[in-house]
Amino acid sequence: MQLTRIRSLTARLTLETGLHIGAGDTEMHIGGTDNAVVKHPITNRPYIPGSSLKGKMRSLLEWKSGAVKPEPLGYKDYTGAQGPAREQIDAIVRLFGVSGGDQLDEQQANEIGPTRLAFWDCDLAADWVKGVESSNQMLTEVKSENRIDRIRGVAEHPRNTERVPAGAEFDFRLSLKVLDGEDLLATVLAGLRLIELDSLGGSGSRGYGKVKFNDLRIDGETVSLPQDPFAA
Repeated sequence: MQLTRIRSLTARLTLETGLHIGAGDTEMHIGGTDNAVVKHPITNRPYIPGSSLKGKMRSLLEWKSGAVKPEPLGYKDYTGAQGPAREQIDAIVRLFGVSGGDQLDEQQANEIGPTRLAFWDCDLAADWVKGVESSNQMLTEVKSENRIDRIRGVAEHPRNTERVPAGAEFDFRLSLKVLDGEDLLATVLAGLRLIELDSLGGSGSRGYGKVKFNDLRIDGETVSLPQDPFAA
């Protein structure tokens, strides 16, 4: 295999609803929130981890292929696929790599090649941050939620969830390795569109995490995502 090109995809990722990607901090703070968002350890600003984008895109593409399992698709799925899903599974495995539990020999590893996609952490756009700070607003919000007792109609178990507010903008970047002139770009664009149609982060069923990829460019040239990713 020969690396023939590395393509760069950039966009302005805009939140259409509040986003919660948890920091994983189980410590309770008096007067604080129950569920804080992940923040950069130096700037203390919220960001979107590349792993969150990668996991969401891969999961949605695997559901689209019809071959989704509890764990990511692996080498056996790649070699054993039949019918219409074969091409989709081939693209997924080449783009994202095989399951971490797979132990490939040299021949199998050479057959698939290296993972093609690299997802970068998305920092808040500098101009958006400047506008928020100049108006003395906060970079996050706290949303109060509770559980409703269906019989008594009483609110119970109140909790506070930190979110990045709707309207926030992040700098999105993705790298795509091209080997032997292969063309996997259509699958990548379909995956981004699936994220737009679904959600990112936690509590998507409650309206969190609706995002939009604006000003999408590939190697500096403007492109559009497919309206119907299921046709790709």
